[in-house]
Amino acid sequence: MAREDIHMERGLFFVIGDFFNTFGSAAAAARAVEAGRKPRHSDLRKLGIDPAAFDRIGRY
Repeated sequence: MAREDIHMERGLFFVIGDFFNTFGSAAAAARAVEAGRKPRHSDLRKLGIDPAAFDRIGRY
């Protein structure tokens, strides 16, 4: 199934909600890194980042 078909099937509000959810995860991860803390694994996964790989960075 094409990506456009999936979005049409789920509905416009789902797509908008998913966008804001992703944006919120990006903002939360950025705030955590700026504060010298480790971002939540759920936020990293939402952004397509492997938490184990992020943990190997060593310094936030």
